[in-house]
Amino acid sequence: MVDVDTALRANAYNDRKRRSGGDKKDSKNTPKKIEDFDPAAHAVKEIADAYSMWLVIIYGMAVALGIRYLLMPRMDEPGAILYLLPLLLCATIIPIHKIIIPRKYSELYTNGNWFRAIFLFVFTWLAFSFIVSNPPLADIAPPTLAGGIDIEQTEGIEETSWKNGVYTINLNQDTVDVVMGMAVRDNVDAESVNIVASLYYRGEIIEELANGTAISHTEEMEMFDSINNWTRGNRISSHGSDIGLAWDLGTLDPGEYTIEITMTEEGSPWVNITELTYTISIAQTTVLD
Repeated sequence: MVDVDTALRANAYNDRKRRSGGDKKDSKNTPKKIEDFDPAAHAVKEIADAYSMWLVIIYGMAVALGIRYLLMPRMDEPGAILYLLPLLLCATIIPIHKIIIPRKYSELYTNGNWFRAIFLFVFTWLAFSFIVSNPPLADIAPPTLAGGIDIEQTEGIEETSWKNGVYTINLNQDTVDVVMGMAVRDNVDAESVNIVASLYYRGEIIEELANGTAISHTEEMEMFDSINNWTRGNRISSHGSDIGLAWDLGTLDPGEYTIEITMTEEGSPWVNITELTYTISIAQTTVLD
């Protein structure tokens, strides 16, 4: 059985719930007011957006071309100014709109317009900078080695490893005959890259391996092509445009040998230089009878 007080409370709760649900239902059925469409105002806003789009695209192109043909030729190497300057110029987007575009259009722009304009400017600058800073219009990428250095697999080599520019050779004998190879790679013309390479032991130069353009080292190229048993396989040269070079370093004793390599090319708009240092670490493995 239910007492009178409990019944009255339950009835009051149901009434409140019903009234609350009814209010929500009524509010859902209330039609929302739709703003009137003004074709003339919409057309003016579209024209204003078109003016803004073309202004920003032309501005981004002008900045990219100015940096490439006015600023970069006065520099010797890449610098932070090449990307800091365009980012700072984002602050000029709003003033340029207000100066160039008629007031009846510029006063229609909102914060959303400014955000889209800045984003479009950065994208345009990046796209055109990529076009005018790469072949065939320019060459700012320095030459490099396709995959470091490698050693021909010969008798006496028990195990080899390559990590962070250090080539480790473990021997099962006192000395080893080492033939070293590398492949010059460039995004334009690897043949014209000037390469200077030297072999050092304990800070003293043992042999000058190369001094001239890659294509001029014909004997080294022929030796590279004649070797098929590199310990790292084809990792040092996988493209047909790579210039492979190989040197017979002779008989080497256990110890650490340093290879210093400098590659230079006449790029555009500046000279591209790469300096690399590799280590050949030879260790003798103890053989138990």
